[in-house]
Amino acid sequence: MEKVIKKFDELTLNELYDILKLRVDIFVVEQNCPYGELDNKDKESIHIFYRENGEITAYLRIIPKFLSYESVSMGRICVKQEFRSRKLGREIVKDAINYIEKDLKEYIITIGAQEYLKDFYVSFDFKPVSDIYDEDGIKHLDMQRKCLGATE
Repeated sequence: MEKVIKKFDELTLNELYDILKLRVDIFVVEQNCPYGELDNKDKESIHIFYRENGEITAYLRIIPKFLSYESVSMGRICVKQEFRSRKLGREIVKDAINYIEKDLKEYIITIGAQEYLKDFYVSFDFKPVSDIYDEDGIKHLDMQRKCLGATE
């Protein structure tokens, strides 16, 4: 399994296509949620994905401060269905937190989490910071993790 970390302008056309296809397959088709997948945040984001035999198996993006929240954010966290038993979601979130702390030197991460995944994110020390709200027909809540060295 290869881990890839790239800025938007470093992505190849094939990588970009495969990332967008994976995101649409999961967030639009699988979750039966028609919404605007392209939200003008990708060009500013850092993209982390796993690849095996040329196939993207897991993906997330790190969104800079002030684009979604006042702090850095992670989003579009997804794992291709046939790879979910391998706990790649857990691994890619760990990799993203590590990258945010060590490379970006950012210590507060905010996410808009699907409510049913609350316990998953709590296992990474994220804490709810909002009430549950509806986003595109799916219950969400904002959660925040204060990493080592965080100051308010």
